[in-house]
Amino acid sequence: MYLIKTPALFRHMFPGMLWKVQVTGKVIFLTFDDGPVPEITPWVLEQLAAYDAKATFFSVGDNVRKYPVVHDLVISSGHTVANHTFHHLNGWETSPVDYLRNVEKCRKLVPSSLFRPPYGKMCPAQTQMLLRTGYEIVMWDVLSADFDERLSGRQVLSNVVRHTGPGSVVVFHDSLKAWDRLEYALPRTLEHFASRGYRFAGLDEVSKTRLQKRQPELV
Repeated sequence: MYLIKTPALFRHMFPGMLWKVQVTGKVIFLTFDDGPVPEITPWVLEQLAAYDAKATFFSVGDNVRKYPVVHDLVISSGHTVANHTFHHLNGWETSPVDYLRNVEKCRKLVPSSLFRPPYGKMCPAQTQMLLRTGYEIVMWDVLSADFDERLSGRQVLSNVVRHTGPGSVVVFHDSLKAWDRLEYALPRTLEHFASRGYRFAGLDEVSKTRLQKRQPELV
């Protein structure tokens, strides 16, 4: 079970994590998990470039190791890269020490303070260890659910269009599993919001400000 729109209560219960960004204009923060992979990620970059859109890619370290050229392409295209563990670990099934080691292993290839837990699953001890180590834990405001093979691309698009607004952090996946739905939903998401005056930004500058202040946004 999962929720498309993160309830405000969740954001207030876990204020040390970034769920949504307080903005003054029409800005959306698109994020992509589980890449990079040569079959999908370059296509995503092409779609983003068509709208001068910037995004944040939460990369699996082992994929970066296997596909360094694709990883470098994400960076050279002006996007933000971030940490998604080295082996796409489920925090609920991993000890805090092993979890942190895996995150740090990914950090050697993806030197970013931005981190998103795979499946959104972490235990309190893991959360505190990462925050003390200087990571910015990024969750989300809107889950596209493009990973759900029971859904159509049209349903994924509807999930995003219905629930996204200024400051939303939106999750897609640049993965083979999500491809059938991503191919339909991503270009239409970009067109829909661009035509309504939105711009698409990466999370790097937001993270720098938050890490300096360490004041959670409750929006």
